Amino acid sequence: MANIADFAKAYEPKATRNIAELPEVSTDLELEDDEFDFEKDGKTKTVKQKVIDINGEKYRVPISVIQQLKIMLDDNPKLKKFKVKRTGQGIDGTKYTVIPLV
Repeated sequence: MANIADFAKAYEPKATRNIAELPEVSTDLELEDDEFDFEKDGKTKTVKQKVIDINGEKYRVPISVIQQLKIMLDDNPKLKKFKVKRTGQGIDGTKYTVIPLV
């Protein structure tokens, strides 16, 4: 058992990562529903999101990525892998680009 100082130094909070952090993503991965609560201005809010699970790590999949992937799959139903580029910051400033991989 570690003392509280050692535990605090080693502690890493669980957080959902972003699909853009992955070098490639398979279209065969299972998409899951997820949600989390956070507190803002003294009120608890629930956020629902789509995630993929890779080796016990959850990666958020923005709906804009799903929309772009749908268009690509309509044109190429055999698409098996893609990657996601993320630009900008914040709720309104973040943009995602889906790039098909051969």
